[in-house]
Amino acid sequence: MIRYAVVGAGWIAQEAFMPAIGQTGNSHLAAIVSGNLAAAQKLAHFYGIEKVVRYDGFDALLQSDLIDAVYISVPNPMHAEYAIRAASAGKHVMVEKPIATSVADAEAMISAARDKGVWLMTSYRLHHEPGTIAALDAIREGRIGEPRYISALFSFQSERGNHRLQAGNWGGPLQDIGIYCINAARHIFAAEPIQVVAMASRPSNDPRFNEIDDAIAVTLRFPGERLAQFYCSFGASEIDMYRVVGTRGDITMEPGFRFDAPMRMLLNTKEGCEAIKFPHYDHFGGQIAYFSQCILDGTAPEPDGEEGLADLIVLLATEKAARTGQPQAISSPSRPHHPTADMVRTIPLATRKLLL
Repeated sequence: MIRYAVVGAGWIAQEAFMPAIGQTGNSHLAAIVSGNLAAAQKLAHFYGIEKVVRYDGFDALLQSDLIDAVYISVPNPMHAEYAIRAASAGKHVMVEKPIATSVADAEAMISAARDKGVWLMTSYRLHHEPGTIAALDAIREGRIGEPRYISALFSFQSERGNHRLQAGNWGGPLQDIGIYCINAARHIFAAEPIQVVAMASRPSNDPRFNEIDDAIAVTLRFPGERLAQFYCSFGASEIDMYRVVGTRGDITMEPGFRFDAPMRMLLNTKEGCEAIKFPHYDHFGGQIAYFSQCILDGTAPEPDGEEGLADLIVLLATEKAARTGQPQAISSPSRPHHPTADMVRTIPLATRKLLL
């Protein structure tokens, strides 16, 4: 049983991580690290968590024998600091995406984990979700021929005051939801992009977007003259889908990225059209169970620190392309691994949760 501490008990921890961990069978939530002690104590009482500490008690917690791993869900600019402190103390680390806000920070996180012989995993829950893997397998099997083009749409109306609307948190639709589109394209094509162009928008009459863009449209060029395009927004109607066009067919996933609805796949081939609705499993439970098993087995996780770094490199290049209006070259080493069926974990949906 792997014992975790949640570092940052905000919405994603309350909505998804804390409820899911008890479903896994190999993981236990042992501690909460939070700046809001009163709220953290309510959560601890609800889930039966032994230890609650403020951020200034984090290092003492790391030196104790109460935890084996941490889940980091503090704002983006704080990921590196807490991940490095945890890894340096010999604790395994699961960190929310984007892994960091700079390449230097991501590389420092990777080095800290490597130096201490602990695992660093970037929180890519879809790498363990059966519908996502089924789509990748269909593409690998040649069901649609050679994949040539990807189109993705991911948007919703963000509520005013959300931390994702703050520039100081490196917020914005690109960093928060565009990263899903980037990650999907990289694994669908099993390659890293080599160039990006992008254009962002920011309405002058919407106070939600005083600090960040409301939307961004992006085109990525991949080796072999393959293209991926996506649009993501915090100020548009709710939509969540991607489509892969191949030389002999196409695949549509809708929804394609969310964790609160079952995945649906439409596979069009010369043989006909096949519609598949996948069972709805707990995405966070799946990734927690997978990471805990990696720790127990001493096996490196596939969505490791380098996986997070690969997406970060694309994010930074895309941001620069939108800011300058100029295409940006991207250079990133090929990934040795991609999500596979043996990484899928079918964990029942958590139904008991407390949202404060």
